[in-house]
Order: sequence, then structure tokens, then C-alpha cells
Amino acid sequence: MSAVLSERPATKQRELRRVAFATVIGTTIEWYDFFLYASAAGLIFAQLFFQPAGPQIAILLSFASVGVSFLFRPLGAFLAGHFGDKIGRKAMLSITLILMGSATVLIGLLPTYEQIGVAAPVALILLRILQGLSTGGEWGGAVLMAVEHAPDGQRGRMGAFPQIGVPLGLLLASGMLALMTGVISPGDAFLEWGWRIPFLLSFVLIVVGIVVRRAVEESPVFTEIAARKEQTKTPILALFRKHWLLVILAALTFAGNNAAGYMTTGGYLQGYATLPVEDGGLVGMERTPVLLAVTGSAVVWLLATWFAGNLSDKIGRRNTYIIGWIAFLSTVFLLFPLVNTGNVWLLFLGLALFTIGNGLTYGQQAAYFTELFPASIRYSGVSITYALGAIMGGAFAPLISTWLVQTTGSSTSVSFYIAGMIVLAFIATLLLRDRTGIPLGPDHEAEQSVGQIYGIK
Repeated sequence: MSAVLSERPATKQRELRRVAFATVIGTTIEWYDFFLYASAAGLIFAQLFFQPAGPQIAILLSFASVGVSFLFRPLGAFLAGHFGDKIGRKAMLSITLILMGSATVLIGLLPTYEQIGVAAPVALILLRILQGLSTGGEWGGAVLMAVEHAPDGQRGRMGAFPQIGVPLGLLLASGMLALMTGVISPGDAFLEWGWRIPFLLSFVLIVVGIVVRRAVEESPVFTEIAARKEQTKTPILALFRKHWLLVILAALTFAGNNAAGYMTTGGYLQGYATLPVEDGGLVGMERTPVLLAVTGSAVVWLLATWFAGNLSDKIGRRNTYIIGWIAFLSTVFLLFPLVNTGNVWLLFLGLALFTIGNGLTYGQQAAYFTELFPASIRYSGVSITYALGAIMGGAFAPLISTWLVQTTGSSTSVSFYIAGMIVLAFIATLLLRDRTGIPLGPDHEAEQSVGQIYGIK
């Protein structure tokens, strides 16, 4: 390992704590914004922005607005990956955080359809697109800052910090919405003004996130690449010219996790469980208990995610994934029968069991993706792979699930759909080699560039 990397100050515990704190705070804020929209789409946006289409079409349009942002994630990943591999990880993280937070605050100020007509849903979708651009670039920079700072043998643990920011974001978003619906602005007040408060709160969170992230040093891997003036001129072209199959297979591993995870994080189950029976719903629960159950399940997801990151340092990323896929498949057909009881405790049980598999296929992902790609194109590799996996898996999972239930009249079809995505991800995982512990520095570019896929040197 090069002198720069072996002597990096980030190996000191204080710097590692600073990196861990900055990455988890930043990703928590980003995903709070993202999940806040998704939850609101499942709960109220159909009524506020798409109501003239009728209850069933309105909810489809609302979930479609969630999915639209995913189509712009690759563009965000391309831009952030390109500049992240050229100017550094740290600068891009501040840009994506500001972009996401600004879009979220503007959503909180947006007039509804009743106030300005069709301009309201159009503006809503445009702001959601900005969120998609931000998310496409945020994740790659955050995980590289964490994993590239990590000492050998602790990449899974350090990489789990930005990963747990995702369930923390869900917990914070669901908790804020539950507080608004149950305490501060119950009933009609929530529809009139209460839903706006969690969106406007994002302004404060942006300021906190930027202050925390500015205190963190640049990734040591990029620092060495920059010192050698070895930045790739067109990292995206190099990525697809040499590693297109790797991108597809790695994206499929994330697609399975994302399709399943977006049952809760995409707002689908929130909408499914609360849609009134008179509007075609099958359960008809109150909003606040459902949001509290989702909030509780986010805690289970967080713990499983943290456990998976640490476990992967001991048994390898691939083996941890295999355990997670098996856990997912063993619970996917339990989820909806428990939700359909209409009992909040059984709803929580179903979500908690389901999110164990979600965490066990997510906690190790930061280290796993980082170790798959060569140093010079790593930001582009992890960001674009993540974005493509999100489109394959989570982009329209709530929309597809809603359509399946409306078409078949049963949630069993959704379980089969999710199980199919999990099986595809399982197969992709088996085709990829475990690269746990491979050197990450630019001195080892040749080793990093080959051998990621079984049967291909």
C-alpha cells in the first residue's frame, strides 16, 4: 500500500468517528427528504394534487410521481460520478445535499391542485425530479468517503454508517408524519397545513448537514489520485467500455433489495393499509398507527443493516448477501397476510420480519460496491450501478404493486412479484466474486480491474 494511504490520518479513531458521523448525518437528511415525499405520496398527495382523476387513478399517478424521480437518478449519478472522480468526493456531497433539501423545502411551499390547478402536479413532479438527481449522486460519494477512509478489516463496519442513514431517514420521516397526524395537526388540519411542516423542516437539516460534512477530510484514495494527476478524463466511458456486465449484475443485486424495500420506503404499504374501503382499499386503517408501525420497523431495519455491515467483515460480503436473500424469501409471503388483518401489532410484526432481510442485503452494500470497481472510476461505478439498480427495482415497485392489486383484487400477486425480484438478485449475487479485503488504492488498479465475475478474467 502506498505511503499516502498507509499514513493517512483517517486511520486515527477520532477522524474515523468524524467520517462516520458526517456520512450518517448526511445520508439521513437526504433520505429523510426522499422518504418524506414517498410517504406523503402514499398518504395524501393523491388527494391534494391528483384528485380530479378519481381515487384509484389518483393513487396510481401519485406513486408514478415517486417513480419518475428514479428515471433521473442515472443522470445525477453520471454527473456526480464524473465530477466526483475528477474533483473529489467531498465537494459533490455538499452539492447533492443542497439540491435535495432545496427541492424538499419548495414542495412544502407548493400550492395544491385546488389552488392553482394543473400547475400544482406539474411543479410537484419537477421538484421530485430534482430529488432524483440529488439521490443519484449522494449515495456514491457518501459510501466512498466512509469505505475509502476505513482501515483494513473494517470496511463493512464503516460502510454501514451511510447505509444506516437510510432507515434513520425513514424513521425520521415516518415519525414526523405520525407526530403531525396524531398530535399537532390531526384530521383535516393535516391535509390543510400539517403535511407541510416536515417538508419545511428540511431547511434546518440542510444547514446541519453542510456544517458537519465540511469538517471531514477528502477521501485518501482520491487525494492520492489527485496528487499523481491521474484522474480519468472520461470515467463514465471507461466504466461502460470495460465493466458494462459488472454494472448490470451488481445493479441486479440492488434491484432485488430495492423492489422489496420500497414496499415501505416507497410509501406503498402506507397507502395500501390506509386507503379507505369505500375507495377500493382492502384494509382501511388509520394513518397514525400505520406510520408508527413503519417507524418501529425502521428501527429493526437499522439494526439489521448495522449487523450486516459488521458481519460482512467476518464472513465476507457475498455470504452475508446469501443469508439476507434467504431471510427475504422466507418472509415475503408472510407480509401481506399480517398487514391484511388490520391489526397494528401484526402489521408491525410483518414489517419487522420483512425488514430483517432488507437490512441483511443492504448493510454490506457500500463495501461490496466499493470493492467491485477500480479506484480511478469508482465514484462513477458505484453511483451509476446504484442508480440503475434503483430503476430496475424500486422506481415503479409501488406503482406496479398498486396495479397488481387493482387488477387481481389480491395482494398475493405482489408477493410473487417481489419474490421474483429477490430471486433475480440472488442469482446475480452468485455470479459475482467476493472481493472482501482487496486493496483500494490506485497502486492496485490492475488487480481491481479484473476478476469480479465468475468465468471472466
